[in-house]
Amino acid sequence: MRIATYLYEGRRHCGVVDGTVVRALPDGTSPLDALGARPVGDAVPLSDVHLLPPLQPPTVRDFVTFEEHVEGVRRSVDGTAGVPERWYAAPTFYFTNPYAVYGPHDDIPMPPGSSVLDFELEVAAVIGKEGRDLTPEQARDHIVGYTVFNDWSARDLQSAEMKVGLGPCKGKDTATTLGPYLVTADELERYRDADGFLRLALTAEVNGEVVGEDLLSNMSWTFEEMVSYASRGTWVRPGDVLGSGTCGNGGCLAELWGVRGRQEPAPLKPGDTVTLTVEGIGSVSNTVVTGPDPVPVPSARRRPRERP
Repeated sequence: MRIATYLYEGRRHCGVVDGTVVRALPDGTSPLDALGARPVGDAVPLSDVHLLPPLQPPTVRDFVTFEEHVEGVRRSVDGTAGVPERWYAAPTFYFTNPYAVYGPHDDIPMPPGSSVLDFELEVAAVIGKEGRDLTPEQARDHIVGYTVFNDWSARDLQSAEMKVGLGPCKGKDTATTLGPYLVTADELERYRDADGFLRLALTAEVNGEVVGEDLLSNMSWTFEEMVSYASRGTWVRPGDVLGSGTCGNGGCLAELWGVRGRQEPAPLKPGDTVTLTVEGIGSVSNTVVTGPDPVPVPSARRRPRERP
């Protein structure tokens, strides 16, 4: 099942996509409840609706599970070759901003103060029921579906912020694209390989030109293992989104910059359109637009360190 959240004739709906049409589910049905609901609306052409993010997640964890991506971006961001040995120990992630989620065809504003914008081609798993301290085997039953995930990244801000030893901060939290639909987990089982990975073709285009291609099965951890790690000592709950991390072989511009030693292709600018396609899920296509100027914040004051 493919579940869409959309605007039609001024109203927000959740519906089931069937080919080129969508049929609304009963009012009040959430994307996570759609498996148990039956469409009640007439078929509406997808061309007549405005697709919204398929869900509004309470939390967004973004992992980094592609070794090739780590190699390239590390070289681009801080000039260091190779992969940190610690990366191999566990599927590392950070929490990104659930208040900055955009739909599959929304315009994306330039992050304030940035001139080096990048995309990141990812797939996200969505949690359907809560759990904690899950084994990977248990975790499979907690994944309701998958969606395309674009982690928009201001590389200049990211590089500067992470010198502090924290982050990413404003380098990452102004935009994340989800869409076009929430595809239920059963739809993708036919792509699962013998090792438990989903073998889905991934393609990234900028202004119609292919800049990256990879397979999702090149991840070093499965989504079930990622969910297990995320639930260690805490909860995963319905609607939580877990991004795969950026794929390799051109899954973002920064990886290509690291490999080539120069910013080619150039950083994204207003007017550029990024289209990300995932086999079995669909495509998201967003155009970059001019964003707001940064609100000034003073630099740190050197305080006298007085004591009471």
